[in-house]
Amino acid sequence: MNVMNRDTNLLIAELVDDLRPVRPLSFWRGLGVVVASMAAMIAGVATMVGLRSDLLTGSPDPLFLLANGLFLLLGLAASVSVLAMGRPRVGSDHSGWAWATAMAALLPATGFALALAGKTSALTGKAAGHGLDCLMMGSALGLLAFAVLVIWLRRGAPTSPERAGLVAGIAAGSLGTFAYSLHCAFNDIVHIGLWHGGVVALSALAGRMVVPRLIRW
Repeated sequence: MNVMNRDTNLLIAELVDDLRPVRPLSFWRGLGVVVASMAAMIAGVATMVGLRSDLLTGSPDPLFLLANGLFLLLGLAASVSVLAMGRPRVGSDHSGWAWATAMAALLPATGFALALAGKTSALTGKAAGHGLDCLMMGSALGLLAFAVLVIWLRRGAPTSPERAGLVAGIAAGSLGTFAYSLHCAFNDIVHIGLWHGGVVALSALAGRMVVPRLIRW
């Protein structure tokens, strides 16, 4: 029996020999990093391409405020859900992002409806070119928040990598398009719904496809 105990103790010692203490994930630290990444995106937009003229004069367009408010709320709600997914526990609720997504989805839904009715020029000429710029730049800016959230998930233990990837993509796309919207001068609901909403959709798809491969544990 003593020999067996010694063998067991030796086995346990060998198993834990290489273990090192790990700092627990702090929700508030994670949220702070997400907010810092958003601030960096906004600073980048202001420095590289400049802010909208109506923001500089202190009289922003009401539709701009409404649309960007929805994207900002969606980005923050989805980010909070991702942070919670990295620290799973019994009874935790990750559904806040779904309600915010449903509200923000009104923008692309309205844009598609007006586009189908032929009541827009957002898909032709210079308007389409500017829309593509918004799509590409919003997606590129969102990569910063995307990287922050993926690192968080890799350090954590999400129970559903697929859902975590989807929500991380939604968060990154929403924050990226919010940041670039501070430069975009278009107030047309079709432009905002299709091109800015397209950033969120594209980022969500990329997150769903890419993130699960990066955070397997």
